[in-house]
Amino acid sequence: MPIVRIVLAAAALTATANAGAAERLDPAPVLTTKEALDVWTHAKPQEARVTHVDLDLVADFEDQRMYGTATLDLDVAPNAKEVRLDDAGLLISAITGEDGNALDWKVGSTDADIGAPLSIALQGNDRITISYASAPGAEALQWLPPEATAGGEQPFLFSQGQPIANRSWIPTQDSPGIRQTWSARITVPQGIVAVMSGDKLTPEGVPLGDGRVSYRFEMNNPVPPYLIALAAGDLEFRSLGPRSGVFAEAEFVDAAAEEFADVEKMIDAAIDLYGPYRWGRYDMLVLPASFPYGGMENPTLTFLTPTIITGDKSNTDVVAHELAHSWSGNLVTNATWSDNWLNEGFTTYFENRIMEALYGKERAALYADLDFAAMQDQIEAAGGADAPATRLHGAPGETAGQLDYFKGATFLRTIEQTVGRDRWDAYLRSYFDRHAFQPQTTAGFLADLRANLIKGDKSLEGSLQLDRWAFAPGLPENAVHPTSETLAQVDATLARFNAGGAAEEVDTAGWTTQQWMRFLRGIPREQTPARLKEMDQALNLSASSNPYVRSAWYEIAIANRYDPVVPSLTAYLNEVGRMLLLRPLYEGLAAQGEWGTAIARDAFASARSGYHPFTVQMVEAILQGEAGR
Repeated sequence: MPIVRIVLAAAALTATANAGAAERLDPAPVLTTKEALDVWTHAKPQEARVTHVDLDLVADFEDQRMYGTATLDLDVAPNAKEVRLDDAGLLISAITGEDGNALDWKVGSTDADIGAPLSIALQGNDRITISYASAPGAEALQWLPPEATAGGEQPFLFSQGQPIANRSWIPTQDSPGIRQTWSARITVPQGIVAVMSGDKLTPEGVPLGDGRVSYRFEMNNPVPPYLIALAAGDLEFRSLGPRSGVFAEAEFVDAAAEEFADVEKMIDAAIDLYGPYRWGRYDMLVLPASFPYGGMENPTLTFLTPTIITGDKSNTDVVAHELAHSWSGNLVTNATWSDNWLNEGFTTYFENRIMEALYGKERAALYADLDFAAMQDQIEAAGGADAPATRLHGAPGETAGQLDYFKGATFLRTIEQTVGRDRWDAYLRSYFDRHAFQPQTTAGFLADLRANLIKGDKSLEGSLQLDRWAFAPGLPENAVHPTSETLAQVDATLARFNAGGAAEEVDTAGWTTQQWMRFLRGIPREQTPARLKEMDQALNLSASSNPYVRSAWYEIAIANRYDPVVPSLTAYLNEVGRMLLLRPLYEGLAAQGEWGTAIARDAFASARSGYHPFTVQMVEAILQGEAGR
């Protein structure tokens, strides 16, 4: 794709909070460095920078569009003539200045990956209003008909902005380094509840007298624009404590509340580790099955997949992960997507510490051991230790698999064990305080680490191998590998089974999702039909209520072209929308020639309308033999 390079000025180009706030915040010095150049935005924030977004939008479920206005507050450099925003197909009808007069504007050439620049002549204005509608088929928005929801009575809408999809429904500078405050009024049909990733100012909604209601929200902390999130549907709420609760459809809101009952303890554990929680409430929203991710860390309102509700709390590490993002990602954010590990690696490490605080060292070791194994597998799949895609810092979006998560967490765990936990925790707490509400780069983090932790200790510097971890491919030899006794027991069971032991002798009583994953992923891919039938019947795999178990089982069955699973596999592909669970199945089917591609195409044809746009892109790329973005 074309490379757009920008330089972020040291002048005061960051936040005017909202219309009623006078305080201005200088940007972090790291934004003046070459490492903070964002190639995934058309913005020129050194000329004019968005500081606040005020939305007044109507959710039109019939036409599947958001329409209304976005009013932007700008920090404009002297002599700047225009502001440049990011646009991915927005339908703009007018743009006006503070006095209501029309402003000249134009949309430039569209780049297939990052959309088009929207250039607006300022004519002396530092506040502009854009009248528009969201892009047709906006990538960030999924509109679900009633029949695609659990209740079947009301439609559902939700957004997913990360990394750069919000430019398809919000006209702004869509770059993680350009933090913005925001406010919104959202109008929906009566009977629909709207929620957003900010403080809700109208909990019950305001009737408009025309069959519609409006809700108001605000976020007074400057956030990266991908964290502006919206959902609307037939939602109920259950309180979990003074700071937390869960929204979901009535059909599973109580199950969600039971599954997430420990969230208040998680919040306390996180605060004890790394300092105050700065976002007010921590609510959660369980979305319909089409949500493409495990979770999304939208401030004040984490979005979650229903696939983690398995009745045993074994997947609440996802909740801990999204909570941890309240520090690593939301509070201190990667300045560009080349350094996504600063969000995800930190958060995966922090998540594990929360789980240890709540459930003990062995539970934490179980998760970390699995992650280490997955990291090794992904390094090998990426081409080995010399593959560029195994670097933490690199071209945006090119890190293999989940190495941003697993290699990043291993890096931080290695520092912890090298310097000692107490010293490391004190450093991390101070790091989050020093850089609160600011972006960061890999180079900036390493500089901070050297200044505030290493402090010129050459021996420590040499033992940590910081630059190799951050910028080189593969895994340094000092990597710390946590081991789990629980998984060692599973490995012993697996060894007996792989040596020919009967499936009915495998004792799965009380197994968590993670134990099932260790077992199923350790089974050789090549199996006989008789052995597959035995496994399915004895372990109840095709009929499992755990979506993780079924996905892992189908991987084995697909590798052997095992026809008896095709009906349940097809049903599963139509029931689940989480990409983590779908990707290996579509990839496995695509690798099986005509037998597999026929099954995949038939399933996709019926499931496509219920998949998120991101999921559709992923499956299409797999079926076309391409790598998805």
